[in-house]
Amino acid sequence: MRRQALLALACLVILGLPTAAMAGSRLLATGGVSAIEGAAGGGLSPWAVLTGTASEGEWAVTANRGAARLDDFRLDVSGVAANWQDRVEVSFARQRLGLDTLGGKLEQDIHGLKVRLFGDVLYHPLGIWSAGVQHKRLADGSLARAVGAHDTQGNDLYLAGSKLFFDAVAGRNLLVNLTLRSTRANQGGLLGFGGDEKRGRSVVAEGSLGLFLTPSWVVGMEFRQKPDNLGFAREDHWRDVYTAYFFNKHLSLTGAWLDLGDIAGLEAQRGGYLSLQVAF
Repeated sequence: MRRQALLALACLVILGLPTAAMAGSRLLATGGVSAIEGAAGGGLSPWAVLTGTASEGEWAVTANRGAARLDDFRLDVSGVAANWQDRVEVSFARQRLGLDTLGGKLEQDIHGLKVRLFGDVLYHPLGIWSAGVQHKRLADGSLARAVGAHDTQGNDLYLAGSKLFFDAVAGRNLLVNLTLRSTRANQGGLLGFGGDEKRGRSVVAEGSLGLFLTPSWVVGMEFRQKPDNLGFAREDHWRDVYTAYFFNKHLSLTGAWLDLGDIAGLEAQRGGYLSLQVAF
């Protein structure tokens, strides 16, 4: 989605669209925010929750724009997602990675599908569980091929579980998420799929914690394990600490400090991330 279109949507929200007609009936923040790959979750990882606050008999649509500024890279993400009756989520994200030190850029499209298997993030004793797939395709795979990637497109499969624990820490609610991902992606797919060290799939774990200081304000941390397929450069796990504020059911803002480790031989890539999400 173009930046102008996203800003226009945000302005309409701020000016006060009728909330009864547009907002879903689920509670505020129960759809998480938009992950960098387009699905609902945290910043780095998809969660089991579905985007927006739609429940049975309702639809929700979200749009997001995010940007990360690291020591040697710039990552820009634009995405949209739709939730049908809190059962099925479809999403699309376009990632653009600017290679500030190396020169050039990488672009990747990610089409996602997530299905709620059972449960509810608030009240079910086991929380909510969902399964998803992300189809990733590089716009230009020449650099990925040059560094040893085996393919320029691939599919990530994942299983995620999310649960909100009431009164968990000093009287505040705690969100816990665990995601297991089957993947061949190098640096999330931006450096292709599979490599000279390993062509096959790896099963990796991703975890998230979020503490609600108020019903509208959450702080937390994430960890995302990564495969290591390429011989030319080690791939490190990703980490972040984040905060998200939900102004209402239509508008949220997320900020994070990222530690993505070494990328393409460039060490200690750290920096800030900011993402705006609008929902209908």
